[in-house]
Amino acid sequence: MNLVLPVPTGADAALPGFELDAVRFDAGGRTILSPLTLSFRAGEITGLVGQNGSGKSTLLKLLARQNTPTSGAIRFEDRPLGQWGTRDLARRVAYLPQDPPVGTGLRARELVRLGRYPWHGALGRFTEADAAKAESAMDLTGTLQFADRDVDTLSGGERQRVWLAMLVAQDAGCLLLDEPISALDVAHQIEVLALIRRLGHERSLCVVVVLHDVNMAARFCDRIVALRQGQLVANEPPARFMSAAALASVYDVEMEVLPRPGSAIGVAVPLLSPAETLQGAEAAHHAGTDASGG
Repeated sequence: MNLVLPVPTGADAALPGFELDAVRFDAGGRTILSPLTLSFRAGEITGLVGQNGSGKSTLLKLLARQNTPTSGAIRFEDRPLGQWGTRDLARRVAYLPQDPPVGTGLRARELVRLGRYPWHGALGRFTEADAAKAESAMDLTGTLQFADRDVDTLSGGERQRVWLAMLVAQDAGCLLLDEPISALDVAHQIEVLALIRRLGHERSLCVVVVLHDVNMAARFCDRIVALRQGQLVANEPPARFMSAAALASVYDVEMEVLPRPGSAIGVAVPLLSPAETLQGAEAAHHAGTDASGG
């Protein structure tokens, strides 16, 4: 069954999310992000792509208010990001870092229920409605089977899905996800990204997700934002981004974009360098010689 839904149009596509105006971030005496001006809208899944060290995680941390811009301004839902109260922001924005904490000492269900914390606080009463939201989140993410297991005993992929369930239970209007599929096998990568896309469209969420696999980003995201050495080099729909020229400008690798049946979005395949081509030809020659007994 195809879980990928159409791109939202009309009012849903124009709802406010994050707006960045000339946002720059410096650390350790160097510029990590050059001034960026762009927006992330509700009802849209945006994929952040680029080489390691290009500034993807840094940008996500700025949106999550884990870091403060050196200059420029960030607005969320038409309000300066810095003016949001901590609990109010936690109710609207859910952030999954690249390496979620380990050693929680919690069972999976207990961790997922923590997603309801921003709505009650430390002394707030956990209600039946909260329990239902947590169970629904685990059902959606396929983690009910782990509900009574210690999180620390789960595999990396299982643990990642439990953390995602916690974010779903949080009921936020925006999901900030840093490599949420890095520990998953291909089948679960597709399942999780299809779920993220479906939730984003059905609930008009603002979703910003860092992905290393550009083909996965192109398949499941509505828009691609590409960074290179802290600079914005692309901000466009996947069908336009998936070209040999655009990919080479981001990754410094020659790629061929092959057609994918039934889709306007191609598949990127790295081309072999001349040295690799020669090595492959020599290996094929030796294999043929060995097979013929020559």
